[in-house]
Amino acid sequence: MSFMNKSILSVLAVWVALIPVAVNAEIEARDIGGRLELFVDTYLVERFEGTSLQKAEPVQGEHVLAFDRPWEGRFCGYVSVLQNGDFFQMYYRGLPTAGKDGSDAEVTCYAESRDGLAWERPNLRLFEVGGTLDNNVILSGMAPFSHNFSPFLDSREGVPAEERYKALAGTSETGLYSFVSPDGIHWRKHSQEPVMREGAFDSQNVSFWSETEQQYVCYLRTWTTGAFEGIRTISRSTSKDFQNWSAPRQMGFGETPLEHLYTNQTLAYFRAPHLLISLAARFMPGRRVVASDQAGAIGVDERYSGDCSDTVLLTSRGGEQYDRTFMEAFVRPGLGLENWTSRTNYCSRGIIPSGPDHIAFYIQRHYGQDSHYLQRMLLRTDGFSSVHASYTGGEMITRPIRFEGSRLILNAATSAAGGIRVEIQDAAGTPLAGYSLADAHEFVGDQIDAVASWKGGSDLSALASQPVRLRFVMKDADLYSLQFRP
Repeated sequence: MSFMNKSILSVLAVWVALIPVAVNAEIEARDIGGRLELFVDTYLVERFEGTSLQKAEPVQGEHVLAFDRPWEGRFCGYVSVLQNGDFFQMYYRGLPTAGKDGSDAEVTCYAESRDGLAWERPNLRLFEVGGTLDNNVILSGMAPFSHNFSPFLDSREGVPAEERYKALAGTSETGLYSFVSPDGIHWRKHSQEPVMREGAFDSQNVSFWSETEQQYVCYLRTWTTGAFEGIRTISRSTSKDFQNWSAPRQMGFGETPLEHLYTNQTLAYFRAPHLLISLAARFMPGRRVVASDQAGAIGVDERYSGDCSDTVLLTSRGGEQYDRTFMEAFVRPGLGLENWTSRTNYCSRGIIPSGPDHIAFYIQRHYGQDSHYLQRMLLRTDGFSSVHASYTGGEMITRPIRFEGSRLILNAATSAAGGIRVEIQDAAGTPLAGYSLADAHEFVGDQIDAVASWKGGSDLSALASQPVRLRFVMKDADLYSLQFRP
């Protein structure tokens, strides 16, 4: 072999040897820092092998509030639940008799709770309604704003004390106006002109301060092909000051089919504010389950018996895109014809802690009936969905990630026969010494904050800030969330 050929082969050998290094250098790792990450989408997932994302089944809880006051009634709606420390506040429309949206018959009602279970309606004596001041009404005589009054507690740093609470309200005829309050009870208009005019606004138009995006965001009702034409959908608008809003842009839903979404109830999940959770009302116009003669038997106006609805789970990581990981219902209507009438099974806006291991949200039942009430629903903390492995077992491998911290915390559950082991790999997928599957201790049990460990212990500080992959080998188990902590 000539000297020249040997030189060429030597150069080729060096070049081939460097290929993995070049490839590895180009691998883009998702920097999760110390954030809590939920498995509600495939943001962290590279591939499933014998595992899959599985949605949760919320547990039906207590009937927490009957809409039985004279100014509340059958057509109460658009419930919002806010958390202020260990104190909870509830807002909802009071409407005994159906009529035109935004009528003088609509009022905004208020309740409060220390535990999210026992709710009290304080006697506020702010407005006379039905000849009495003895009521829990915080807004009256300001049509049409009680139709869809949608408040939130502003978490923006430096917000003035008198504007800690904010709200948007209005209809397509008036546009949306802004409101502010120091305590969530005494409200005043913040804008004398509408702050937003583009939109149908014919349900809750929910807003909040996005810490991740450093701006206010509003998820509002629009229709796909024009004013009240096409399919009910959701658009998004943003603002730096809550007064000047961008033109709404329709949200995308990936490759999934469009469905009528009545309320969207989008919010930043309180344990992971970068992740938006939406418990939206899927409305099925004209899909009749309750026959006309049955409507009379359960005491619902026939006009409110010809449709049905349920609740679906949507998520977003900001911008104009929802992820519909699951097309199936998150909450089904359930037993009883009373839950198959029009506009029932709408979730409130608000997901709150309910003890160390559970979270709660609320759903309206028996809309349009004298028995109309609010029910508490319970989920495992972070438990909207999970990476699930059956008894036969499987694995899930993440994309390359970067993290901060020294311990890997898992929210996970197994059966008595099941288990989870975690292997840590480099970005190219090679197991790291000391963190291979053979080194991993198996997790068996049910914990919100389980610490992953290996033969050498649980300290991962030497791996912080470098790109790694996590390989979860699972059997009869569920992984709900993970987080790296100090």
